[in-house]
Amino acid sequence: MCRNVTEAAYWYEGICPRSHNPLRLPRTKFVEAIAHELMQELAADKQYSREGKMYGVLLTETAEGEQQTLKAFSGFLNGQSVVNGWVPPIPGRDRVLHQESITLTLLESLKKQIIQQYEIPERQQYQRLIEEYDRKLKDLSEQHHQRKLERQYKRQTAEHDSDLDEQSKRDGIERRNLKRDRTAILNPLKQIIDQADEQIRQLKQQRKHLSQQLQSQMYESYRVTNFAGETRSLSSLLASMPTGTGECCAPKLLHYAATHQLKPLAMAEFWWGESVGDKVQGKFYGACAERCQPMMGFLLSGLASIDIVYQDDWLMVVDKPAGLLSVRGRYGQDCLLDRFSELLIPAHRLDQDTSGLIILARDTQTYKLMSQQFQQRKVYKVYEAVLSGKVTPNQGRIDLPLWSDPNDRPKQKVEHQLGKPCITDFQVLDVQETTRIEFHPITGRTHQLRVHAAEGLGAAIVGDRLYGTTPSDRLHLHARDLQFTHPILGKTIVLKTITPF
Repeated sequence: MCRNVTEAAYWYEGICPRSHNPLRLPRTKFVEAIAHELMQELAADKQYSREGKMYGVLLTETAEGEQQTLKAFSGFLNGQSVVNGWVPPIPGRDRVLHQESITLTLLESLKKQIIQQYEIPERQQYQRLIEEYDRKLKDLSEQHHQRKLERQYKRQTAEHDSDLDEQSKRDGIERRNLKRDRTAILNPLKQIIDQADEQIRQLKQQRKHLSQQLQSQMYESYRVTNFAGETRSLSSLLASMPTGTGECCAPKLLHYAATHQLKPLAMAEFWWGESVGDKVQGKFYGACAERCQPMMGFLLSGLASIDIVYQDDWLMVVDKPAGLLSVRGRYGQDCLLDRFSELLIPAHRLDQDTSGLIILARDTQTYKLMSQQFQQRKVYKVYEAVLSGKVTPNQGRIDLPLWSDPNDRPKQKVEHQLGKPCITDFQVLDVQETTRIEFHPITGRTHQLRVHAAEGLGAAIVGDRLYGTTPSDRLHLHARDLQFTHPILGKTIVLKTITPF
């Protein structure tokens, strides 16, 4: 199996808004190792430790098969949004720079007005007076309490004295007068303060409205592109947009890769610099829930999505896209099985550049039973291809043994002495400048159809970089039809897909 659940520490994932299929991009140990190398570079330059922020790396592959690593930072780096050697921000902010400048000036003016309202002298005067009156009331209460105790004592030791009652009334009048004076002095100040607070509320509301208006303009101007070539504004992707949306590492990295024809293989994001909240320097993090995760389905759209053609409790048959490995490569590249959350076992293989039907078993028993059918040649397969030339006759059989030369891997060669038996039946469908053809492989050797086309028919498959010379955006070979006996249910399963070229 290609998949070891420990190899991918995390998946960036989302649902394609068009096909509604799950899309996944792993964070592998290999890309984490690349991220650790970047951490060492950041540690060597103290300027990167001044403020904490997210950094990210994206491992990509060019059309020629070469690997490239992109790196990005969230927001600004030392006050700059564009830094040499780093992925630039998502385009669009430049379209609203003038309006942004005007709005920021207005926001600064509102901020000053709010500060002025907070700093009116009546606030300090009110606070000083209320403390002063509280102190007077406390002192007066203590005096009155002492007098009350004295009166109680006198009443217990002497005959009734009307002066004691008068003194009690005078104490009550004195307390009421002090409270009345406090109200008369403090109420006018409180009214001024309440007016200032209302002014602050209105100013903050204006500030919030201006900020939201600017953000809406910015997010409408920000244009992000996915791997299907679709470009949309951030405002069309998200119902709500927290501050900083579109400035995180993941959208910047994926947008850049999509617009530079780079295939993403794996991505990792980590925190570097002063810790903030739960963010710790050198620790890896997934897509942020508010800003990045809601966009992930769109950002990953156009990557090789997987159509499930058939599935039950024992097996699954999917239509593998061209360019996706069936099993994991030596560099930890994305593969077919990484796209599913469950452990599956491929009953057979398709070359990375070949698209079409492939059977995945859900358990070991089903895998073994399906493997026996392939070994006994009981699985009927039909491939459709386009060859770079005119082919005659219209049908026939190719019987050329193949051998893998250890000095020229991964190419296969026709070798009658050392090669393994290799048989393919074919049927021509249409002949123009190229030939559209059906292949029915009797055996199942590595690169069998590609070599049999090039050597047996004298016309390589269009887009074959190993055995042909005709350039194309993909290998024109598709596993179109599949027929087999269900290993558990015993019924015949007949499946067919549409050839994508």
